Amino acid sequence: MTLLASVTADQIVISLMATIALREALILVLPDRIAGPQGWLIVTEEQD
Repeated sequence: MTLLASVTADQIVISLMATIALREALILVLPDRIAGPQGWLIVTEEQD
């Protein structure tokens, strides 16, 4: 059985939720120069 055949929909949903939660936690924890309006890792405002 291949690796992709053993992945379930529940596992995909859980991994997406974990990724979103990690991103939100990083925005709160990291300084603005890394994860903020002018951040290089996570930009939190709309670009023009």
